[in-house]
Amino acid sequence: MTYPSESFKNQIVQRIFRNFLDIMILKLVQKEPMWGYKIIKHVEEEYQIKLRHGALYPLLNNLEKKGVLRSRKEAKDGRVRKVYEITSKGIQFLHAYNEVLQEQTKDQDIHI
Repeated sequence: MTYPSESFKNQIVQRIFRNFLDIMILKLVQKEPMWGYKIIKHVEEEYQIKLRHGALYPLLNNLEKKGVLRSRKEAKDGRVRKVYEITSKGIQFLHAYNEVLQEQTKDQDIHI
């Protein structure tokens, strides 16, 4: 059996991240509350994806409107930043995502 190369794995992770950006952001913020710039830097370092401000902030606002994220103002070194954290509704959403993913991949014996 041939195992996938790291290059293929990275390509798949990047594709998943782009297609499920909202879920990936929720997962990041679930680990620890983050502000926008920290999310951008984490995504770049962890997934090698350049996440533009113009893509991130509308998504964060939309996730807040849906009630899966909430934000709070935090003062740091004389600057105020908006810190995002997941809500209980967001955690429920992630659980539903994980269940669906498990159902879709369970007993799927794929032969190549």
